[in-house]
Amino acid sequence: MDCGPLTKNKYQVARHWNQEPRSKTNFQLNIPLPWTVDHGLWTTAHCPYPNTFLPSLSLTENHRIEYKRQLTDNLEKEVVAFLNYLGGGVIYLGVDREGEVVGIESPDSVQLQVKDRIKNNIAPSCLGLFDIVSEISKQKTFLKIIVASGQERPYYIKKYGMSEKGAFVRKGSASEPMPPRMIEELFSKRTRNSIGKIKSPNQELKFEQLRIYYESAGKPLNIPFTKTLELLNDDDQLNYVAYLLADNNNVSVNIAKYAGATRVDLIESNDFGFCSLIKATKQVLDKIDLENKTFTKITSKERIEKRQWNPLALREAVINAMVHNDFTYELAPKFEFFSDRFEITSYGGLPQGLSRSEFFEGISIPRSKELMRVFRDMELVEQLGSGVPRILQSYSRECFHFSDNYIRMSFSMEEVQTGMTFNVGANVGANVGANVGANKLVEILSNKPGLNSKQLSAYFDVTSRTIERWIKQLRTEGKIKFKGERKTGGYWVVQDGES
Repeated sequence: MDCGPLTKNKYQVARHWNQEPRSKTNFQLNIPLPWTVDHGLWTTAHCPYPNTFLPSLSLTENHRIEYKRQLTDNLEKEVVAFLNYLGGGVIYLGVDREGEVVGIESPDSVQLQVKDRIKNNIAPSCLGLFDIVSEISKQKTFLKIIVASGQERPYYIKKYGMSEKGAFVRKGSASEPMPPRMIEELFSKRTRNSIGKIKSPNQELKFEQLRIYYESAGKPLNIPFTKTLELLNDDDQLNYVAYLLADNNNVSVNIAKYAGATRVDLIESNDFGFCSLIKATKQVLDKIDLENKTFTKITSKERIEKRQWNPLALREAVINAMVHNDFTYELAPKFEFFSDRFEITSYGGLPQGLSRSEFFEGISIPRSKELMRVFRDMELVEQLGSGVPRILQSYSRECFHFSDNYIRMSFSMEEVQTGMTFNVGANVGANVGANVGANKLVEILSNKPGLNSKQLSAYFDVTSRTIERWIKQLRTEGKIKFKGERKTGGYWVVQDGES
């Protein structure tokens, strides 16, 4: 339900606004809070501010909340129960049954233990389906384990197998053994056509772009990364997730621009696909940010700037569409600019069993846990279930259209106030960026001479056309030159005195 005007203890509210309370009395907060309340608890799965926390939870456990004073032997049982429960849940370590934070010792060590136990003791793999967040309240540290519902139910504890002793499901505030009939029913409905199980149409894949992104994030890939990132299917062949993340694929990611409010008059079309989905996503975000014009009005008192669309909401919408798109359709999300709106179409309807109200609450059932994990590693996704609530801070639920085969988000263009003018600073910034990019290209060739344009593009989040433009600029300026045959040669930096 929507929060509406709420009365909360000032210590709870001040934590959100980073303010110190002035006295110990309660006060009325008469503004609507921009997130959803689930049984009175602001959970990370629903709250777009992951560091917001109520110092005293003071609530009993329920179907989506579990409190634990410390790490116990039945952690896997609770995680399995939430994995098997539609919508998942949150486990708090270092919080007692009454919802009071008691804290945990050596939180970093406990966090590693939790991750290791969930990773190694539960089947099928649930990597990408859980987050572990460290929080501090009243100088006490506690852990928040956010668990999303999985697509490969039933999940179970490995050592006990797919049995009543190994499989659990959430019922009220308890984790109950799953009856044999329910285990059989869920297993018969288990998703078997997920992109993690589908064989890649090309088994000779390269992942140089992915390696570069992981190195830039300070997480260099080890040798068996195809296994650790779950890029292999059950037959140890590269799967469709690997295909999407590879340097080359046949997946088109298109951004179209129309002159009017219909698809009749196409004036621009850019394809950012046929490369790693991470690179494609970053290029799409850059292009959309460029198209999202900023208008300015300067008054005697202030300078007012307004963009055509809320940039944070658009970013969340793009990433949400990419991560939750059903790639078994062999289609990527579609992005379209009209004269009055911006639309994103992602393929595949709501996951089976997920209602629209649960979707809007931020309940997350990742379509591909493998893609979700990589996007989180790249910090494109912050926490499970936070995307839709962030969008709803700026746009209403009416922006979403649901079909059995797709979900479409339509964002109306903001009205420009009288007297506002287009800020050309963005265009100036683009020119400055071109010079910075060209200089960076020279720096790369200084360290790795002989690279061709295709190899150089892996180092940048720009289109191949932009790379070719920089190369042309640098060749015209006499800073680089091409050596070798057309198909096998590459570029070298021109040294002083060299023609």
